[in-house]
Parts: sequence; structure tokens; C-alpha cells
Amino acid sequence: MIVDCAIYRHGHRTEGPEDLSDALAEARAAGGFVWIGLYEPSEREFDLVTDEFGLHPLAVEDALKAHQRPKLEVYDDSLFMVIKPVVYEPDSDAVSAGEVMIFVGDCFVVTVRHGEGAPLAAVRHRLEEEPEMLDKGPTAVLYAIADATVDHYLEVATELQTDLDELEAQVFQPETGSSRNTASRIYTFKRQVLEFRRATGPLALPLARLAGNGPLGAAVPYVHDKARPFFRDVGDHLTRVNDSVEALDRLVSDILSAHLAQMSVRQNDDMRKISAWAAMAAVPTMIAGIYGMNFDHMPELHWVWSYPAVIALMAVLEVLLYRLFKRRGWL
Repeated sequence: MIVDCAIYRHGHRTEGPEDLSDALAEARAAGGFVWIGLYEPSEREFDLVTDEFGLHPLAVEDALKAHQRPKLEVYDDSLFMVIKPVVYEPDSDAVSAGEVMIFVGDCFVVTVRHGEGAPLAAVRHRLEEEPEMLDKGPTAVLYAIADATVDHYLEVATELQTDLDELEAQVFQPETGSSRNTASRIYTFKRQVLEFRRATGPLALPLARLAGNGPLGAAVPYVHDKARPFFRDVGDHLTRVNDSVEALDRLVSDILSAHLAQMSVRQNDDMRKISAWAAMAAVPTMIAGIYGMNFDHMPELHWVWSYPAVIALMAVLEVLLYRLFKRRGWL
């Protein structure tokens, strides 16, 4: 359950005690804070952390059940934030989202991770290499996680743009055989963009509150005022991501419409070709049907050259029809 537990004082790490009941007391005594990282804990496993740090039961319920929207909640003794990191899988061209729940108090940080898309280990190592930032306390951890997540959003948006360019080239290429499953690929890509938007869109409001852009510019507890410009910078990056996601969504919808229009045009072309060939086949069928009737008094019935003449007439009419349909672009 516990991935990592450490006490940070003046930006430097000391290993946390095995007993969590002593971690918070040692952090307060040292004038630092404790950072506990958990991975998909069960309810029974999380009870110890809940009792020790006094976490709000509603936030605990969200952290255990996961499947939450990005949000920011303020409770009496802690701050609770949900972030959804996104992972791009190049082999399958798929986007999958994890979840990170962050509890921030006056001298503690508890992170709960669900899924594989959470860069918490890299964030912790980067912070430990920057003692000056880590000395800012739990606010630095909250900022570092949000910053790393949003920066990765930009990378995922770039990868999706590359995939969309390839998909667009496939839709508008002249060969029709290679685009048999294009509609399915476009729809699958649109689902990936929707999954990406679910992670990035709702995060804008929590970052705005952390940056002091919430109602009446009210400060969020457990977040230093000097950290507002940093969260504002993360919010600016997120705005770029959301703009990219919106552009991707619009473009993929346009590509789908263009593909359907192309399919309609191709079907019309096929129908015209079928109609032209059917018309060409109807002429000799009609003439052969007439001369196939058993009547004695039919034109040129007993003429020696009637059979070759009828065949020649059929050939001439077929050539004329072919040239007519070819000139109109039906064939």
C-alpha cells in the first residue's frame, strides 16, 4: 500500500518511521512535513492514514473509489485535490487516464494513486534535487504534481496531433482501398480525444482557484500566497492544452464529415457506372428480345444478311452509348 514515506525538513529528506502514528509528530517536531505516497489502497489499509491525519470522510471516500473528475475541495483540516494524469500508448495509439488524489495539510501531504498514469516517483525525485523548492512545504509538492501532469498533457497533445495528421492524410489519399476502416479509426480517435478532454477540461477551475482567480480572489488555505504565480503559470499551460484539445476535436469532426462526404461521392460514382453499364446491356437485350419473338411477319426476318445486320446494329449502339457515358464522366 505505502509506496514511499519520508519527512522533509529544510528541503532535505529523512526516512519516515515505520509507524505512521509517529510520522506526523516527528514532522511537526522537526519543523518540516511528511509526504506519504499510496497506491490503490483498500478501505482497511487507508483507515490508519485517515485516523492519523484526520482526513475528511467524503474526501476519503473519493480517494478510495476513484473515478472522480478533477476538482479541488477545501475542508477544515486539509485540502483535497484530484488530478487525472494521462498516458499515451504509441503501440495502440490509445490514451488512458489514471488518477492522483492529493491531501494537503499544514505539515503533511498524502498522495493516493490509481492507475499507471501518475508521474509521482519522478516528481518526488525532481523535488528532492531542488531543496529550495521543497523547503516551501506541502505547497511545493502540490505545485510539482500539477506542473508535471500538465506538462505531460502537452506531450500527449503533440502525439495526438501527429496521429491526426496521419489520419487526415489517409482520408484524403486517392487510393480508396486503403481507407476501408478509416471511419472506424476516426471514431476511435474521437473517443481518445474525448478521454483526454475529460482529464484536462475540469482541471482549469481548480488551478484558477489555486492561482487566486476564484470567487473574489479568495486565497485557498494551506497554499502560500507566493505560490499563486506558479499555479497561474500551470494554468496558462493548461489553457494551451485545452485549446489544442478543442482544435483536435473540431478537426477530427471535420475529417469525419469529409470522409462521409467522400464515401457518398464514391457511392454516387459507383451507381452512375452501374447505371451506365445496365443501360448498355439493355439495348442488345431489347433487340434480341424483339427478334426472339415467334412471328412470321417481322422486318428483314427472311433476309440473308439480317443476323449480321442486327449484330452490327447492336455493336454500333453500344459504341455510341459508351462514348456518350464516357464523355459525361459516368464511366
